[in-house]
Amino acid sequence: MSTTEQRVAVVTGAARGIGAATAVRLAAEGRAVAVIDLDEAACKDTVEKITAAGGRALAVGCDVSDEAQVEAAIARIAEELGAPTILVNNAGVLRDNLLFKMSAGDWDTVMNVHLRGAFLMTRAVQKHMVDAKFGRVVNLSSSSALGNRGQVNYSAAKAGLQGFTKTLAIELGKFGITANAVAPGFIVTDMTAATAARVGMGFEEFQAAAATQIPVQRVGRPDDIANAIAFFTGDDAGFVSGQVMYVAGGPLN
Repeated sequence: MSTTEQRVAVVTGAARGIGAATAVRLAAEGRAVAVIDLDEAACKDTVEKITAAGGRALAVGCDVSDEAQVEAAIARIAEELGAPTILVNNAGVLRDNLLFKMSAGDWDTVMNVHLRGAFLMTRAVQKHMVDAKFGRVVNLSSSSALGNRGQVNYSAAKAGLQGFTKTLAIELGKFGITANAVAPGFIVTDMTAATAARVGMGFEEFQAAAATQIPVQRVGRPDDIANAIAFFTGDDAGFVSGQVMYVAGGPLN
């Protein structure tokens, strides 16, 4: 870090997968990290990895779609770790189904966690960023934003996050705040395992099939995404804003 002040990062959905890898990576970059997930106890492993390596971390239970919980979580983080100036909106859920089978509840759940959650978290954290005249927001989109069968809700939410990101960049840039999105392709996580189960394939077989369609001939790992997020959250990325980076092992049309 180019600053002597330890910046505080907030990572949502950080109990496992991409969120956990990102929290650990940002801690390695010298950040104090608030590890947020729906179940605070589920954050224990991520926090222990960070503290075992000499970092500072705080487990926080929060439903990111609940306004009161978000405000309370950010207030607690500011008090116990310091004012947050880095936010990674990673929390996400799947409720996959074909359009004619999808319930309104399935639609609403995905929209609430991905879009409403990112909105509430960013609105709560931006106050601290504006005061600090520094901020980094990274939103997790997906290659599914380009369309994916059985994911009309998820695809719409992830496409919406791209528009959200670009508008944040326009509104917040004058305060020294950047906003960017990372759009993963196939990454080995619990969520992709759930997708394999939905389509009736074993996970190893599902990964092997996916790898044949990826130019680098392998599927992605959570660390691949954490690396991209680390770049966007760095002090040296201050002139990069409003961008969507597809991290998918090759170009996407």
